Amino acid sequence: MSSARFPVTLDGPDMTEADPRVLLLGYLDLYRETVLRKIDGLPDASLRAPVHPLGWSPLALIKHVGWVERRWVRWGFAAERVAPEPPGGEAAEWSVRDDEPTDSVLAAYQDEVRRSRAIVAAHDLADTARYGGRFTAGDPAPPLGRILFHLLQEYARHAGQLDVARELIDGATGE
Repeated sequence: MSSARFPVTLDGPDMTEADPRVLLLGYLDLYRETVLRKIDGLPDASLRAPVHPLGWSPLALIKHVGWVERRWVRWGFAAERVAPEPPGGEAAEWSVRDDEPTDSVLAAYQDEVRRSRAIVAAHDLADTARYGGRFTAGDPAPPLGRILFHLLQEYARHAGQLDVARELIDGATGE
């Protein structure tokens, strides 16, 4: 029996990191970067065209995760008075109009991430969501840490979906 050792590799924060906040935010940023990396190098037509049989385009998925950031952090946790979805609802969130420039979709996503990071930086993971946005008085308000774990699982799932989309588009696979 071989006693060969395989190198231990972990993505995200340093392997010796134990602080839950650093780990959570580090992995959340890793997945934010991952969804963008998954679409890197695709021509505009491939970014915008719905992938069969998935029914959505890679750029539409990026648009969706931008709205997810907004719904959970700005409208949800911070109770900002912002629209929780685009005009047209879920259908508009999961599609990209012909007159909607790719750069604008990517900039809107990056702006939501920037805003989320600023809100998160000003709060502890145990701070609870404010009432008035997603959560109303009388409802249990989740702590920021719970909201961020939800975002993390959203990103992990969507990064996997982009893996499938990218392989269907051009055969690219991998991290």
